[in-house]
This record gives sequence, structure tokens and C-alpha cells, in this order.
Amino acid sequence: MFVILFRYFVILFLSRTQEYGTIEARILKPSHLNPTERKAKTHMIRKDFKGRLHENLIGTHISMPDSIVSEMLGRLGYDFVWIDTEHSEMTYTNLRNHLTAVNAGGTPTLVRLSMHDYNHVKRVMEMGPDAILFPMINTPEEAAAAMSYCMYPPEGMRGFGLLRAVNYGLDDMNEYIAAANRDTCRFIQIETETAVKNLPEIVKNPYIDGYFFGPCDLSGSIGELNQVFGERTQKLIREAIAILKDAGKPIGVSTGSIDPEVTGFWHDLGINIISTGTDYDYILQSARQNLANMKVIMKK
Repeated sequence: MFVILFRYFVILFLSRTQEYGTIEARILKPSHLNPTERKAKTHMIRKDFKGRLHENLIGTHISMPDSIVSEMLGRLGYDFVWIDTEHSEMTYTNLRNHLTAVNAGGTPTLVRLSMHDYNHVKRVMEMGPDAILFPMINTPEEAAAAMSYCMYPPEGMRGFGLLRAVNYGLDDMNEYIAAANRDTCRFIQIETETAVKNLPEIVKNPYIDGYFFGPCDLSGSIGELNQVFGERTQKLIREAIAILKDAGKPIGVSTGSIDPEVTGFWHDLGINIISTGTDYDYILQSARQNLANMKVIMKK
């Protein structure tokens, strides 16, 4: 009886939204996919994302450990959700929960790794992210090592020990192995002056699918931390963009800002993948605005 009442109230609530059909199907009927249908859905999320890397794509960031936030953001319609393990406090369990929550909304996941460590990369890959991002890649040698960590032989040296990546054995392991190198997106982040100078050689690596700028750390590498729009930092970014465009590579940037002037600035530079805004700041800014509004009301 409780289950019936619960379903009734959920449907009643959803009927008041414009996207009732889509959301109802996702929330009330998530378990009706047979193994073949589930595998096809997972494959299409990943394959579709990788096939769109030259389009204009919009992402947003997850830094908080609670997956309720990622479940909400995964249903909003972003092209991908960036899950950050480099600067956040989240554990491997937090990361797995984020991946599950975002994918449940049909949205691809991009995990920024916390380090260039073989075992760390292996553990993250076993969770089945749709894309991974290596921060602070500075040389062709570092780029080659990073790619080898996340690819199976003969292209790489990734070990075998699949868990969530194959739905814990519900999917065919051999089919996953055959498709993993092809379908998983692999990005590196350009965050230092050294990386920009080495970029003509780095872009020769055929396994890197795209490049993200980390403007703040890039400015720090020349002694001007957080001077993202400084002349010297912008000169380096424009130099790198020219190299990447000549090589025909997708170009991304990560910014915490949701200011249209800021995000528009990056897009006007020729950057087609923009990850913007972050979970904790959405809460902070809305709470701050609400408080300001209420203070005005209470003074009347």
C-alpha cells in the first residue's frame, strides 16, 4: 500500500511539470531495461558524447561529495557533468555514487583525476566514467604515460579488473574490452607555460581526444596567479588555441563563473567545450540572493 501511495504522489507531482513523460519514465521505470537494452543505452551515452566533441558542448562541475546534487544536475540537460577529484574532498565511494547518479539522468560523466598515478587511474576507470581528464600535463612524455594508463594493450597498459564499467558482470566483458579504448574520451589539461611551449609535440599523440585549459593555474605558472585575463596569460592561451585549431582538436575550458560575459569571452576565443559553474556556488549564490531579497522585504 505504501508503495502504491508513494507512486501516486510522485506521479501527481510530476504531472505538474512540463517534462512529465520523460521524468516519469526515468524515475518510475528505471529497472525495466533488459541487459541488452541497458548495455546499448550505456554505449550510446558514451559514443554520442565522443562523437560530438567538435560541437558546442556545455558542462558543469561537481565538487561536493553528496550525489543528490549530481542526480539533479544530471537531469537538467547539460552535455556532460564534470566530477572533480583533484581539488575536492570526495572519496572513491563518493565518485562512484556521482557516476551512477549522473548517468541515471542520461548525461555523460567527465572525471578530472587527482594525480597521474597508474593505480589511481585504474581504480577510476573500473568505475566506468565516460570521459577522464588528466590535469597538469606538461610534456609529450607525460601525455604518453597518461594515455597508456587508461588504455588496454596493445595501445596502453591498463590492467583488467572490471566492476561498474561492465555493470558488475551483467555486460559482456570481451565486448567492453574491445570498445573501451575506442569509446572512452581522454582529455588533458593545459595549465602551465611549459605545456603551451610543448603543445606542438603533445598534439601529435593520437589518443588524446581533446584539451582543456586551466586558466588560473596557467596564470600561476608565470607568477600571476588568478590573473586569468592578464595580458601574458591570454597571450599563452591564444597561442595554444592556434596550435590546437591547426591540429583540428576539440578545445575546452573550465570556469567557475556563470557570468555570460565571462563564458561568452571564452567561446569567442574559439573554445567549443565550456564547463561552467559549480555545485557549491549555485547554493551559495542563490542563498545569498534570497537573504538579500528577504532583508529588503522585512524592512517594508
